[in-house]
Amino acid sequence: MVPSLLHPLHSCCRPVLPQLRAPPPPQPPLTHFSSSSSSSASASSVASLCLCFSPPVILKLRVSSSSVCAAPRKQGSMGGVRLAPRILLRAFVPPQVDRAARRLLLSPSTRPVVRPALRRIQTKAWIRGSHSELGGQKMVVENTTQDVLWLNSKLNTPWVGMEPGPAMTPPRTVQMDSFASRLARHAKSGQYAMALEVFRQMRKEGIVPDRPTFVAVLDACANLQALEEGKRIHAQVLENGFELDFDVCNSLVDMYAQCGDIEDAWSVFNKLGTRDVVAWNAMILGFAKSGQGNKALELFQQMQLEGVEANTGTFVSALNACASVGALQEGRGVHEQIIQSGCDSDPVVVHSLMDMYARCGSAEDVTRLFNMMPIHDIVAWNAMILAHVKCGQGQKALDLYRQMREQGAKPNSITFVGVLNAIAGLGAIEEGRRVQEEVIQSHYDLDVGVGSSLVHMYSKCGSLEDATRVFNRMTSRDIVTMNAMILAYVRCGQGQKALELSREIHRTGLEPTPITFAGLLNACALSGSIEEGKRIHTQVVRRGCESDVNVRNSLIDMYTKCGSVEDAWTVFEQMPTHDMVAWNAMIVGYAKSEQGQKTISLSRQMQAEGVEPDRVTFVGLLNACASLAALEQGKQVHDQVTQRGYDTDVFVGNNIVHMYAKCGSIEDAQRFFDKMPTRDVISWNVMLGGYAIMGQGKEALGHFERMCQEGVAVDSVTFAALLTACSRAGLVNEGLRYFETMGSAHGISATADHHACMVELLSRAGRLDDAESLIKTVATDPNAPAWKGLLAACRVQGTVDMGSRIAKRAVESDPESAASYVLLSNIYAAAGKWELSSSIQRQRLARGVKKEPGRSWIEVDGKVHSFMVDDVRHPQRSEIRAELRRLLPLMKEAGYVPDTKFVLHNVSEEEKVRRLCHHSERFAMAYGFISTPPGTILRVFKNLRVCGDCHTATKFMSKIVGRTIIVRDAKRFHHFEDGKCSCNDYW
Repeated sequence: MVPSLLHPLHSCCRPVLPQLRAPPPPQPPLTHFSSSSSSSASASSVASLCLCFSPPVILKLRVSSSSVCAAPRKQGSMGGVRLAPRILLRAFVPPQVDRAARRLLLSPSTRPVVRPALRRIQTKAWIRGSHSELGGQKMVVENTTQDVLWLNSKLNTPWVGMEPGPAMTPPRTVQMDSFASRLARHAKSGQYAMALEVFRQMRKEGIVPDRPTFVAVLDACANLQALEEGKRIHAQVLENGFELDFDVCNSLVDMYAQCGDIEDAWSVFNKLGTRDVVAWNAMILGFAKSGQGNKALELFQQMQLEGVEANTGTFVSALNACASVGALQEGRGVHEQIIQSGCDSDPVVVHSLMDMYARCGSAEDVTRLFNMMPIHDIVAWNAMILAHVKCGQGQKALDLYRQMREQGAKPNSITFVGVLNAIAGLGAIEEGRRVQEEVIQSHYDLDVGVGSSLVHMYSKCGSLEDATRVFNRMTSRDIVTMNAMILAYVRCGQGQKALELSREIHRTGLEPTPITFAGLLNACALSGSIEEGKRIHTQVVRRGCESDVNVRNSLIDMYTKCGSVEDAWTVFEQMPTHDMVAWNAMIVGYAKSEQGQKTISLSRQMQAEGVEPDRVTFVGLLNACASLAALEQGKQVHDQVTQRGYDTDVFVGNNIVHMYAKCGSIEDAQRFFDKMPTRDVISWNVMLGGYAIMGQGKEALGHFERMCQEGVAVDSVTFAALLTACSRAGLVNEGLRYFETMGSAHGISATADHHACMVELLSRAGRLDDAESLIKTVATDPNAPAWKGLLAACRVQGTVDMGSRIAKRAVESDPESAASYVLLSNIYAAAGKWELSSSIQRQRLARGVKKEPGRSWIEVDGKVHSFMVDDVRHPQRSEIRAELRRLLPLMKEAGYVPDTKFVLHNVSEEEKVRRLCHHSERFAMAYGFISTPPGTILRVFKNLRVCGDCHTATKFMSKIVGRTIIVRDAKRFHHFEDGKCSCNDYW
């Protein structure tokens, strides 16, 4: 191996010293000299060094701590001479063995051999790879290490054979030149990892890098995104006194900027005494890439104010900044400066202009530039396609792609990524499959970016199967691919599958990005996995991604959807600024958690900070008003929606119908529904649900028939609302008929929700055995609502034995729900079995299951007043109690008899009557009586089911005070008027 490398015709054997014409050295006979005859071979540490001469003669020196053996050898001959260690040997060796080799002296009798050999050196020397010890220290040298061997005499002349000159530099300089040239060569050819490896070898050998070396290796770190390596090199820059070097500092700025560490880049930039255009360009591009496009544009203006003339690199960086923030007008301003500077003909600048206009969504500007170009290369076509994709003109993008192919231009990976995104927006899956065939024909099917786009396209087109197939066939996957698959699972509602990919990301060592975390947090929100969400939150903080806006918004959304609004609020408060997404996430979160007052308060705070509500904000507010049953506030929100023109939006319109229905104003809901310019199946379902909750079964059936007549494609939700309406209105036969024809006439399979509706329908009608049989025989997987519905019917019917049996099944199906414990306890209490009732409550407490306390509320003058049982918090509690005391004798005189069986405590009859009078709904009604003018309709709402005695008492009160009282409990609405209820006591 070594002789072939040392041959003078080998490409690696170019001279580093002047070629000196001289006769070949004589071959002395083998002689031996030794400073110690007792030195053994095992004690000798050996290093083999080779020199090449012309003609090809190798002087092989066998070096030990006690002797030197010189053996000149020509092809076909062997000889050797053993020399006493009388000459100083200088060679390329690691620093730790350099001292050990320095004192090997050569006898004067060997100079005739050594000196002519040195004069004839015309190539580099190699230290052959060996593991040896010199002076007790280990040495490991690779056979590719190149340098010149130097022999220094004990005489006063510094070098044997010739004086140092321009062609002869000291060994360390030759070493560094060799390393530096290799490092520069690797960096220039894009072999950045190899460049870094050479730099590490330099530092291991103790060689001090110079300016070009630092510049080259920092460029390698920048291209590899090797931030930590770059920071270590920065420390070496400081150690070696290059912290003020202009070129090195520019390279540091560029390295930090390209690695995304904009703070350190800015720190180095600010320490520069004078800044040239290179430093400015690096900082501008760094801010643009870090998502701080506005800061990049400010820097671009500051550079011009300081008199630094922009070049093509500056314009490219500035255009990148405009594109990153969608600053179209600023981009046009930069375009004008480009024209004035004469750089508008530079292809790189033109392509950057097209890219900027494309990313800003200005297809018109891109087209204008495209038409001005004499020749359309693939970069221009790609910009055109991207621009139309950004503008939502997917079909135009596809037409351009076909036009490009017709003109003979060959697509590249960027082309396919743009086209696949266009198809994803159009949902044109068949077109996507055709493009995938072209991808395969063009040999881009193994491209990671194209594969990721295929996954995205298929998931957007609703084909998770195709997306998964592409993903599984990919031989290599980067984090973009993993992100695409995570979002595909989330988009198709498979949160758990998305979370499984997080473990694969960890296993493969991929670095998650903010997009990764946002997707995984959305998966947690989808699956309700709050513990997994908290674990991901910890990773977000550990990796420093908590400042990313999308990640923070996803954290808020995850916590709110998982029911932890407090954690969501903590994340929200820690945000330095709040965008519309963050505000909406909190508003919708509070609304879904039925904290209506906080929702409304937060929306007012948002508008006070100058953020105008959008359609999502209004949806959150409408849901808040619905949960509070705050009709007046809901009407105010409706007015704001109309003023901003959102009332024609079908999504917002559906929530307006829902708000009116939940507030008990079915007339307003119907009126708005009829005026909607566009209605989808959700609109019809919401209206149908409104009839159901009002107990208006006949109206619900008529609405359903109207849906079918108008050709609306009914779905599973439609039948759930229809069956609920039949249940609340006692339409048993109609409900059974619709349940039976749901599959045969409409092709809809019964779900657990439908079974629960049928159980409730039969149970309310007193057909408890039929309801239980339905659960056992029809429902393949009985769910908790079905069992709890039957248990509630047992409570109403007072069937203790059956209730006890059903309660066990209900607890098994949902052990964390307090409803099953409470219902069974109430069954026992109503039957006078107080010990059993108390035992059930103790079991509930022992298992840590909390019971939701009953509360009622009423809206008066735009303010919601909330009450608990026997409430003592309200400032007008004395007047409220006085009103209840005033009404009780009047009610008794009209025939009211308190039904104390609804007091589920073992107390005296007198105490039971008092407790009945202090239920939360009666407090709310009494407050309404004393706080509103006579004749005002009262709307009272309760979070639990109204008890039978309060239902009876409300009928009497409505007649005595001459008012309409609308009560909404956990099940339905009751309209009390003149002593009657709209439910006809069927509830």
